[in-house]
Amino acid sequence: MYSSGPPTDPPAEGAYELFSRGMGFLRDGHPHQAAMLLGRAKLIEPDKASIREALGRALYMSGRTAPARREFAKVVQIEPASDYAHFALALACERTGQRTRAIGHLKLAIAMRPGTEDYERALERLAG
Repeated sequence: MYSSGPPTDPPAEGAYELFSRGMGFLRDGHPHQAAMLLGRAKLIEPDKASIREALGRALYMSGRTAPARREFAKVVQIEPASDYAHFALALACERTGQRTRAIGHLKLAIAMRPGTEDYERALERLAG
């Protein structure tokens, strides 16, 4: 016999599914859509550095640099040895007028991964 109860909701998407879909939007150049999905993933897994880094990228790419800076700062807090997180935080700090903080994070990124041209060019631009 069939149940006559209320319809059930489809299963909620997990953090991994939201992250994967968000990354797809990010790769395809749709940062606003990516930020929506990655923001939902962050609610499920708030201490997952990969989700916060991707969300920071999506926010940065969509022109929301202050929220992006907060996400990258959290990634640095979660994974202090991530050179890319320091680099991304530096770029967001630069865009939000925090030049001295940006230079400090760029120097850390370069110390962690010497010879990375993007890091060195950004430091030259800021320090010059």
